[in-house]
Amino acid sequence: MRVLRVLDLVIPRRVRVDAVKDVSFQVNKGEIFGILGPNGSGKSTLVRLIATLLTPDSGTVTVFGQDVASDRLAVRRCINRVSVEAAFFKRLSALENLEYAARLYGLDAREGKRRAEAILERLGFPHKKVTVPLENLSRGMQQKVAIARALMTAPVALLLDEPTTGLDPVSKREVQDFVLEVRRTHDTTVILTTHDMQEAERLCDRIAVIHNGEFVAMDTPENLKASFGDGNGHTPTLEEAFFRLTGGNVEDWLREQGE
Repeated sequence: MRVLRVLDLVIPRRVRVDAVKDVSFQVNKGEIFGILGPNGSGKSTLVRLIATLLTPDSGTVTVFGQDVASDRLAVRRCINRVSVEAAFFKRLSALENLEYAARLYGLDAREGKRRAEAILERLGFPHKKVTVPLENLSRGMQQKVAIARALMTAPVALLLDEPTTGLDPVSKREVQDFVLEVRRTHDTTVILTTHDMQEAERLCDRIAVIHNGEFVAMDTPENLKASFGDGNGHTPTLEEAFFRLTGGNVEDWLREQGE
């Protein structure tokens, strides 16, 4: 079953430069679809459009057959989104933020608290921190709360825009495991943008590489790597394949990420 369909999408950035240019793809139910690209390549723009936060200049985007431009409310009922710019009530605790979200999702107070506590525990959130105001928590802990909020219900589709940015390696692994678990138990469809090649390779069924607003490749991680084999038995890493596709190198990549 097709969950997401993007056809001939164009999103203007400025008068003469497009943020996304003539992009077409589709994502099937239960698939984890990754989007890799340098900073400014159009990854987050694409996710924001799927989330109905932007309107395309031309082309169409549908989620479960609902158009993101003309059927925004219907689309929003189908998706949960996590971004690196998640908004919270900073003076409320992690638990209070999740309990508030639970009420918006239509859960009663008792069930909302139960789910919030269970998800925070599953994500490795320290129990002694659940009642601490978010403004006093680290960036990584706040990101875990954003992920927990998106998983309060059994989401049909998850939009994860760099979900593990700011997390330590253990926390990254916990989040990745939970994403796989949600897909396995609920057949959830996931759209993932990430800078982490290992994360993309571990989670994604297919990966699209976006560069200067255009998809330059789209395939399984294994096929992307194999397409750049040298014929002598050497299979490149996903990182090497990515650099070949985008014309970059390790030094440029680290500079773009501010490392």
